[in-house]
Amino acid sequence: MKHVTFNGRLVMVGFGSIGQGVLPLVLRHIDMPSDRITIVTAEPRGEAVAREHGVTFVQTAITRENLEGTLAPLLGPGDFLLNLSVDVASVALIEFAQAKGAFYLDTCIEPWAGGYTDPTLSPSQRSNYALREAALALAPRFAGGPTTVLTHGANPGLVSHFVKEALLTIARDTGRRSATPSDRAGWAALARDLGIKVIHIAERDTQAAAAPKTRGEFVNTWSIDGFVGEGSQPAELGWGTHERHFPADGRRHEFGCDAAIYLMRPGASTRVRSWTPLEGPFHGFLVTHNESISIADYYTLERDGAVAYRPTVHYAYHPCDDAVLSLHEIAGKNWALQPRKRLMMDEIVEGIDELGVLLMGHARGAFWYGSRLSIAEARRLVPHNNATSLQVTAAVLGGMIWAIENPRAGVVEADQIDHHRILEIARPYLGEVVGAYGDWTPLHGRESLFPETLDRSDPWQFVNFRVV
Repeated sequence: MKHVTFNGRLVMVGFGSIGQGVLPLVLRHIDMPSDRITIVTAEPRGEAVAREHGVTFVQTAITRENLEGTLAPLLGPGDFLLNLSVDVASVALIEFAQAKGAFYLDTCIEPWAGGYTDPTLSPSQRSNYALREAALALAPRFAGGPTTVLTHGANPGLVSHFVKEALLTIARDTGRRSATPSDRAGWAALARDLGIKVIHIAERDTQAAAAPKTRGEFVNTWSIDGFVGEGSQPAELGWGTHERHFPADGRRHEFGCDAAIYLMRPGASTRVRSWTPLEGPFHGFLVTHNESISIADYYTLERDGAVAYRPTVHYAYHPCDDAVLSLHEIAGKNWALQPRKRLMMDEIVEGIDELGVLLMGHARGAFWYGSRLSIAEARRLVPHNNATSLQVTAAVLGGMIWAIENPRAGVVEADQIDHHRILEIARPYLGEVVGAYGDWTPLHGRESLFPETLDRSDPWQFVNFRVV
């Protein structure tokens, strides 16, 4: 089914697992010939996939010095720049696309190579918070310009739409209200009225290959460089108004929206308690992600110039078991990446990715809403995907179509766009999309354990979620 006709050219920067997985979806649902698609990527991997689909493949790493010369001949007014790369500055690509009159979408806001661990930058300056502020600073300058969709993969991206659907479900089930809010203030008021205190992006990936991880090898189900890069940044979370215990290693930023804080330790070494319906309780990594900040910011209410309501928001990620072992190994090597990398795709033999949002503090306690996609279902639906990548690529497709349908929206985040339309496009590729209530809290089963570390008066305090 073709959702939209696109008469421009498409340039994809980066062609790793997400690029290879999204290409067949683009050709399936966007009416455009394959000879108007060009891939520009730093590595040779994926060339066979490009050839299979009849698209142009250019192996060139984009740098500060060659960005203009490489991309200028490929992009003009009405074209689309799809950024799925690592180590290429998103802000530079956005400015370039706007200057050319082209659409733009990415799945995360990237710095130039080395930016995640640049020793000349403070933890605050190399945070996702800072990267987001730099991208959003472009919005007034490009208001009414070609649509630029920031950070629209699975998370960040798809999960922001899950939050809205979860809020409407809780409102209906608790008899509060059923009308869909029409603006940001309305959505924030709904979250406040429902009593939402904490939102986790709660994900458990159980995909496994027949060959287990070996020593000196990093194994993952999506970009290894991307995962290690964000895992090396400080742990970051949106900081809620209900919180009473500021972390001893927590810091506030001295600029921007002030919706989030960071911890003086890498996200890949910071764990939190969370819950999904199939997995039950688990320990996840509090890895920094843009949505932890953007969702907290979007659902902020002010009164008389002061913040009156904001939920705590953060990622709680349990990757595939081999990735957990890989992280344990590099942590012991002072975060030096292993010499070998293996991105699991064809060799996966079992497992699912259970990705959703866990909304806590309301009248029903905890509610998880999201996608449960198996490797078997992902392979049946779209070639060149596993369960993790298909949740991302379906959201990329949704964001691209929305941008083409709304061509002059300027710079926007996932939280600002029509969640119904995105879910309509992505849902056929997400396996089971379900909601489930649970009686779990981070205090569950810990009633007699370490009472000095717990706040029993309010289970939804961050001090109760954090694993120390």
